[in-house]
Parts: sequence; structure tokens; C-alpha cells
Amino acid sequence: MTFKVAIIGRPNVGKSTLFNRLVGRKLALVDDTPGVTRDRRVHAAKLYDLHFDVIDTAGFEDAGASTLPGRMRAQTEIAIRDADLIFFTIDAKSGLLPDDRTFAEIVRKSGKPVVLVANKAEAKGAQGGMLEAWELGLGEPIPVSAEHGQGMPDLRDAVIAALGEARAFGEEEEGEDDEIAATEVLIGEDIADPDAEDVHTYDDTKPMRIAVVGRPNAGKSTLINALIGEERLLTGPEAGITRDSISVDWDWHGRRLKLFDTAGMRRKARIHEKLEVMSVQDGLRAIRFAEIVVIVLDATIPFEKQDLQIADLIIREGRAPVIAFNKWDLIDHPQELLAELREKTERLLPQVRGIQAVPVSAETGRGLDKLMDAVLRTHKVWNSRVSTGKLNRWLEAILAHHPPPAVAGRRLKVKYVTQAKTRPPGFVVQCSRPDAMPQSYVRYLSNSLREAFDMPGVPIRIALRTSDNPFAGRAKKRN
Repeated sequence: MTFKVAIIGRPNVGKSTLFNRLVGRKLALVDDTPGVTRDRRVHAAKLYDLHFDVIDTAGFEDAGASTLPGRMRAQTEIAIRDADLIFFTIDAKSGLLPDDRTFAEIVRKSGKPVVLVANKAEAKGAQGGMLEAWELGLGEPIPVSAEHGQGMPDLRDAVIAALGEARAFGEEEEGEDDEIAATEVLIGEDIADPDAEDVHTYDDTKPMRIAVVGRPNAGKSTLINALIGEERLLTGPEAGITRDSISVDWDWHGRRLKLFDTAGMRRKARIHEKLEVMSVQDGLRAIRFAEIVVIVLDATIPFEKQDLQIADLIIREGRAPVIAFNKWDLIDHPQELLAELREKTERLLPQVRGIQAVPVSAETGRGLDKLMDAVLRTHKVWNSRVSTGKLNRWLEAILAHHPPPAVAGRRLKVKYVTQAKTRPPGFVVQCSRPDAMPQSYVRYLSNSLREAFDMPGVPIRIALRTSDNPFAGRAKKRN
């Protein structure tokens, strides 16, 4: 059985840098600005031959419970309760501050084993901070440099000493992250045999990745908390609380899911701070590795220009979108507004005609089951496959009803169609002159495919190809 380590300390001592070092990837945002981390993040970590889960936390601050720092502190206290071992981190370069002493007392009262980590030990003058650290009464400080990877062997030995060899080297459980990561290669997967006529079955045993995106203050974190039934993510009336893309494992009716909360995405012209740029980039990465993307719209001010740009980005990335009209509890005439919003959805997002759009209230929990049903339906469509035989029988009917137009006096010939990929569905159409095919006719084929084979609400890719002419490029020889 693996153990959990929580990295605790005041702001800007290098907790997220140490977290990234232990997990072996740059998952947590790192910046010189104090208080970058706000939500707690859990991930599988490795320290030489030790395997465990590590929790990155917000910087401990002494503030009122109703304030944002106070709510961040509450999240950190939850991490302390969940952990088996605490890395109490200090900045050896700046030495002890009053907050270090205050929070050391809180950690000591928790009764959990503690390793005192003196970070930034490579800096000039860090020795003084190391000596001061003894005053905390948490044992010998372990000098490390999370940024440069120094002191990791000593940290390993300190973990074993704190937990005991039997606990530290317990059997490692197979991590869920590894299983979910294995599904990433299936995004845009090739179909092994496009000509096979066997019925494609949907595999509901594989874990699903769902990213939740939207403008700031649309209610993304509140929605995830309502879905999983606990206050896992930091929420509040302030816009822009979430900075990192935080993943949350969840089981819904036996289906394993991984939810990704992302930072609110403002218009590019309004983004000036480096930290916000990093947050948005982290959110874009979550979109690219997701399968389903839930676009959270504020029902009181839906379909702002930024909402449509976010939706367009998701569609271009080939992810499967689902719209959640949040804050439905604030709407006075819900039936009238719902009809209006669905009409706008069809008109403003024609490239994913039939997209699932569900009114929800993250505050009251209304509509969450319908939202998850829409997510599963969309995921099945995104994974759908049509046999080549059915496609060409459909193509024959289409060409008889509406053949492609003549271009420059020459009729375009469409010969053959097959599905080459799923996730999203991708089709290859063999035709005589791909470069001359009007985009309007390609859209006609796409919409007809969507209607004929019941594929609403997901992007459909159509690639035009032509067969090689064996005589092309040969110069005529004349005597």
C-alpha cells in the first residue's frame, strides 16, 4: 500500500517546484509571485525506490476563514489530515519568518510524522537559515534544492526514517494515472481494418477524461464540487480563483472518470500578467488531452464572443464538446430562455450541429445527472465507427440526389469513401480533383454523414484524396 506526502509551508518557499521534482513532470505552475498555488493537487511521485502520492498545497497564510487566503488555508488543512507524512518546507535562503513558527506548531499538533525540508539550500547564505530551522523543533532540517535536484538522496533517507522501512516500501498500488495515460494514444486512433463489416462496440470500461472550461466566474469549480459531492476545489465569488489545471478522480455509476478543472479564459487582449498566460496555457493543455470538454456558460450572460472562441478552439482540436448552461437557478423564465439558447446554439455552432446543451445549477445540484448522460452520449458518438460498405451505399444515394458541381466546365467525380479514424470520426473521400472541390459541397457531405449515421454534436473530419495517376509527369517522347 502506498503512502501520501503533503508538502506544507508558507507562500513562495518552493513547494510546487519540489512537487514537480517528485512527480518528474512540470505539472504545477511555478512563478516568483507568492501564492501561485491555490487548490491542492495530488499525483503519483517517485523518490528513487520510494513510490507514493504527493499533495501540493497552497501557502499557509494567517487570515479569516471567509477570505480567499482563509479558504486556501482550509484546503491545506484537509491535505494535512489526508497525508501520512508531511514535508514542512522552509526557505533556507531567507531563514525563519514568524509564519514558519506559527504553522510549524499547527503541523506538530496534527501528530503526523514530519520531515523538515530546507529548500533553496544552494543559495549563498543558506547555512544561516539551516541553523535557524532547528528552532522549530521538527528535527534535523534536510537541505535540498528542488530546482536543481540537489539533496534528494538525503530526503529519501529522511522519509524512510520517519515512516519506517515497512511503511515506506509497502507494495505499490497500480496507479490510475498510468491506466488513464495509456488511453491518450487512442485520441485520433486509426481504424485497423476500414473495410471490416463487423459492428463496432463501445467500450465503457476505459476511463474517460473530461475537461471543464469557460470564462472566469462561470462556475467551473463549483460544478465539479457538485458532481463529486465534496468541496474538493477552491470556490468563491472572486473571478479567477483557479490557476492550475487540477485533476480529480471520480467514479460515476461504475464508470471511472478524471475531471480537469481549468482556469477561466479571458480574451487574449485582456491577458497581461505572465501568471495568467501560464494558467491559460495549462488549460489549453488540459483541452488537448481531454476526450470530452464541458463548456460552462453563465446562463445570465451566455454566448459572449469569448465563449464562441473557446468552443471553436475545442472543435478545431477535435475534442467532443458538451455545453452546460450554469446558474439556471437565477433564471426567471426558464422554458422561454432554454428554447432561445438552443436556437442560438444551433445557429452559432453549425460545425457541431446537434451539440448536447444542458441547463444546470452547480449551486443547487439541478441537472447534473442530465449533464453526465449528455457527456456519455457524446463520448459514444465521438468513438463511433461506420463500416465502409454502409458508407459507400450512403455515398451512392447522395451522388444520385445531389452530385458535385462542375468546376471550369469539368464534372468532379467522387468515387469512394471510408472511415480512417475515430475520436473524432475522420473520413477519407476519393475524388478526381480534391483542390477543385468546393467547401460548400464538403460541408454538405459532412452534414449528410452526421444525419445519416446519427453523429450529432461532434467534429467530423473529411480529407479529400485522389488516386495516383501512373502516367502523370511523364514527358511525351517524339522522334
